[in-house]
This record gives sequence, structure tokens and C-alpha cells, in this order.
Amino acid sequence: MRKAIACGALAVLCLTAGAQSRKNVLQLDVEAPGIPIQPTMYGIFLEDINFAADGGLYAEKICNRSFEYDNPLQGWKTFGRVEVRTDGAPFERNPHYARFGYQGHPARQSGLQNDGWLGIGYEKGAQYKLSFWARTAGKPREVGLAAILCNPNGQVEDQNLTLAEITVKGAKWAKYEATLTAPETVQKGAFRLLLWDENPEAAVDVEHISLFPAETFHSDENGLRCDLAQALADLHPGMLRFPGGCIVEGTTLENRYQWKNTVGPVENRPVNINRWNYGTFERMFPDYYQSGGLGFYEYFRLAEELGAEPVPIVSCGMACQFQNDPEWQPNCALEDLQTYIQDALDLIEFANGSPKTQWGKVRAQMGHPAPFGLKYLGIGNEQWGEEFIKRFVPFMNAVREKYPEIKIVGTSGPYSGGEWFEDLWAQMRRLDVDLVDEHYYSWEGFYEKNADRYDNYPRTGPKVFAGEYACHGSDGKKFNHFNAALLEASFMTGLERNADVVYMSCYAPTFAHIDGWQWRPDLIWFDNLRVMRTCSYYVQQLYATNKGTRVLPLLMDGKPLTGGEGQRGVSASCVVDDGTGEIIVKIANLSPYSQVINLELPAGISGGERTTLHSENAVEENTLDDPSRVVPVAETLDLTPVQEPENEWLMGVRSLENGRMLLSERLGGRTFAVYRFQTK
Repeated sequence: MRKAIACGALAVLCLTAGAQSRKNVLQLDVEAPGIPIQPTMYGIFLEDINFAADGGLYAEKICNRSFEYDNPLQGWKTFGRVEVRTDGAPFERNPHYARFGYQGHPARQSGLQNDGWLGIGYEKGAQYKLSFWARTAGKPREVGLAAILCNPNGQVEDQNLTLAEITVKGAKWAKYEATLTAPETVQKGAFRLLLWDENPEAAVDVEHISLFPAETFHSDENGLRCDLAQALADLHPGMLRFPGGCIVEGTTLENRYQWKNTVGPVENRPVNINRWNYGTFERMFPDYYQSGGLGFYEYFRLAEELGAEPVPIVSCGMACQFQNDPEWQPNCALEDLQTYIQDALDLIEFANGSPKTQWGKVRAQMGHPAPFGLKYLGIGNEQWGEEFIKRFVPFMNAVREKYPEIKIVGTSGPYSGGEWFEDLWAQMRRLDVDLVDEHYYSWEGFYEKNADRYDNYPRTGPKVFAGEYACHGSDGKKFNHFNAALLEASFMTGLERNADVVYMSCYAPTFAHIDGWQWRPDLIWFDNLRVMRTCSYYVQQLYATNKGTRVLPLLMDGKPLTGGEGQRGVSASCVVDDGTGEIIVKIANLSPYSQVINLELPAGISGGERTTLHSENAVEENTLDDPSRVVPVAETLDLTPVQEPENEWLMGVRSLENGRMLLSERLGGRTFAVYRFQTK
């Protein structure tokens, strides 16, 4: 590979009007060893915000399936005689169930209707697997139930789409299953389970009513919605951070995310009120709880299926500092910290331990005897201050003592700079953590000016994990418009160029339901049936799929191209892929004006491709109705030399000495371009 490219240089010339000589040349040093790029460089962060998990990625259709919300019937509409009971429940940690009783007349049904979180989407011809636990509760030893996929909205003659009759037999709890096929597509449907028996003494108890599409991602039981999971897979992530974010902390320690409640049989996983149920006063969703169905086992399994390194984040015994006054004493006492530490140690055992260990056995019983190969552990989310350090240090020491191979991820707090940031970085360096998690939800000016953010970071000590970032529009509208994505692309040239400092990065948040969001912008939007990939999504995808293996120096007048003074809003980075023998150049033109780009290519180039992401309208967005307004466009480059080399402004390819060539192109304004060149 190096021999193939060492005989030439690669140059980018941004020529001003009237220029008659080469100026502003970017020199690529192919003799340099280059900076290795970590496989974890571009990844995904999954937090259950915006109905990302329940109601989104997690394929379950039924809201409050075990009647365990604070209001046990929240999410359910009742018909006739329905009561919630707790005597003789089948599952210890989910003690509530529903009893249906005879209404007094064969034409009057008793039962329940569930609308899902934001309606239930049904696809025409798709199959849905129903399961529930039930027992008879009256004299009849057999009681009939009707399971119905329905459409209760709109001007339809018959709300019932399809019906399955199920007979419950005996007074002992048992699991019942049925498969229903949707005869038509419905965006916001519902599910009904009704007593279907004319015996006046008929009664039945039901628990853990679950409805899944028959097809899930990788055909997993208790699996994920295919289109949303595929959108993650198409990002080709190198790492997966989960489950938060703010939900790790909880508004109080009582509703923090506790991983042990999310493993084992799904019907016995207790629910937890989601911190985002009430997290934003402007947009509250009272039915936003966490079923635990998408739990730590499912996260680890997803990471494995995506080929991504899992990066779990655990509570350090501190509730959300933004939502609590220190005088309220919201944090665990230091003498009680061992419980939280032990949870973290047990998590590592769950991920990596032998099936003969306590928690390795739980993993094996769930269907994965082999270890997940966990390498990273984040302690806390956006904590700061002395109280955090008092808890972080014993946490870190305990993990390092028992599992020295685990890399510790610390934090620099909630902001991209300032006193907290500087203090935490100093502490993280003193403690010699492996990575420091930086977060910056910032306006357009930040991303325009910070392509060089990591150019002057120390090259030794902890590495950077850019764990949460997204560009917010300076117009006050936090939309996923194209200009925000372009600025992110420019900023990411700096992440890539400094691959010896930045080891991980991921946009946040990842998912948002169009009818149920609390935060924006977001990477992927969806409704009950459709998914839309934003402009920012395609930027992330273009970086991840063109990551390369080494960064090579790409300099103009001895400086990197960061869009700074004299660089006309152009930033760039260059990598090589030692596996494929390709040279990959990324260029972001933030200017609204086109720029002449000249690429001086080495001898031995056998072909090339250019992929561009462009919009004339800076605030253009993809939508669910029109998801392809802004998408990458790939074109094969014609590398056949033209015949007028004396014309300085001729676009195309000109032959140079020693087999080299010069590719001249006019790169449009507001464009992100990725060039791939194959070498012989």
C-alpha cells in the first residue's frame, strides 16, 4: 500500500478567481507513519428518550403490558367488568394482573383495549405474535377470549381487523400464544382482549399481555423493530454507549436505571418511570415508563450484532444534579456506596464471567453462554464537583483492582468548557482514567470555529470520548436542517485528524418518535411504521464507512485545513485504508460559494469515486413523507487525462510528471464530499 502511494503527493488547491498559479496547496505526507484510527472512532449512543426504546426500537406493541405503572390501568381502556388485583400473581416483581368478569348479557363484553404508546402500527400482511399469561377465575374450567387487532380511529365500518379465539384452561397460570395477520396497513391502531364467553359465571385473570411483530431484527426473541435496528446497522458503528445519559442518574436514586432489573425472564422485570416522562416541562408524556424489555442483555446482544464495542454507563450513586439541590441530599451516603460499586462489578461479571459465576450463569440462561467481551465501563454521566470525585475514586479503584483489563470512562461534565470542565479534566488526568467523556450540544458558531478543537490537546494521558454532541441551529430552531449537518461534518474532520487524541465519538440523541419527542435535533426520526434518516445521519454514515485505518498529515502552509483564516470555510482530512489500499479525502465547504478543488494524485491510481452531500437550501430537512430530499450521491470519477494542460482553469484530469495526475473540480457551496481513490 505505502509503496503504491509514496511516489506522489496529494494536493487540494482552493484557487481564487483570476489566480494563475497554484496556491493554497494541501500537502499529503505519504511517508509519514500516520496516526492509527481506533475501530471505536465512530459509534452510537442509545438513550431511552423521545420514546427511543419502549414505543420505538424495542418491538413490543403493548404499553404497560404488566399493569405495573403507578396507575395500573394507564395505557388501557376498559370494557365492562375489569379490576386489577394482586392476590396470587404469577410474577414476584410484577404483582398486578387484570380480572375480566361476565357483564350480565352475552352482547356486553368485558376486557381491555391498548393503543400502544402513540398508536400501534400494523403492516398489511404482517404477522403479530400475541402472548399472555392467564388462568380461569370462576367455576368454568374453560373460558374463551377474543384477541383483536383493530382500528378504532377514523370512519371505518368495522373497527376489527382480525380476531383470534383463545381458550383459557384451568385455574393455574399458564402462557397462551396466538399469531394474528393484519389484513391492511394502519398507522395508529389498537389491540383488544375481550372475554368471549356466554357463561354468566365466566371469569379470567390475565397478566403480561405482549404483542410483537413476528419479524424482529436478526429474528431475536424479545427483539427489536427491524427498520430502526437496520438504520443503526447501516451506520457501521464501532461502539455502542447505553443506556444513558440522564436516565442512568434518575431524578432520584430510586428511579435511576438499575441494570439488574433488566435481565432475566422478561415477564418478571419490574418497570421504572422514565426520567423523560416529566423531564421537560414543555413536553410531558405520562405513559413514558421503562418496561425493562430492552435491557442490558438486549443491549449487549445488539452491540454484538452490530459489531460494536459495548460501552455501558453505570450510576455512581448521584441523582441528576440538574434536577436536585445539594441541600436535599439526593445522593447516596458514602458509607452506602459499596452497593453501587458491587452493581458495577456484577455487571462486568454478567458480561464477561463464566457461566459458573453467579451473573455469568444468568447470561447463559438467557441464551448467551459465551462472554460478551466487555472492555469499557463508564462511571457516572454528566456529574461534576467534589461530591462526584468522592464517589468516582472508590468506584474506579474497585473496578481496577478486580478487573484491571477494563478501561474506565470518566467525564468532563455537561459542558464543553468552563470551570467545571477544566477542573474535571485535571482530576481525570490525575487519576489517569482511560477516556474522558465530553459533551457539547452547541450552536452553529461552535461547530464552525472548532474543527481545530483537539489540535492542541495533550497527546498523552486520557483519550477523548466525544460521547454526546449535535449542532443546534442558531436561528433558535433545533431542527435537523442541512447546515447543522454540514457544520458537524466540518467539525468531524478535526475528530478524525486528531485520532491520537479522540478514540470514540457519537451523535446524540439517536432516536425520536415524531409524536413523542422531548428533545431535538435527533439522528433518526420515526413514526409507528416509517423511519427517516436525517442529514446528520448521512454525515455520520459517511465518516464511519470511510474511516480508514490511518490518518495522514494534510497541511496547507504547514497548517491543517480547519476552515480558519484564509481557508474560505473549507476543512479537510485524509486517511488511508491499509486493507483496501484506498486513499480517502473528506472535504467540507461551509461557504455558500463554490470552490475550485485540485487533487494532485500519486502515480498508481486505478479509479476513483466522489460522494457528495449537498443542498442549495441551508435549512432543508428530510421528512417522513419525503425522506430523500438530502441524501449522499455517489459518482464514478473519470480519470482520463484531458488534452489542454496549459489551461489553468480547465476542469478534469491533467497528466503530470512521474505518472502523477491533477484532478480539478468545482466543489459546490455548502457541500460535504468524500473522495475515494483506488491504488494498484
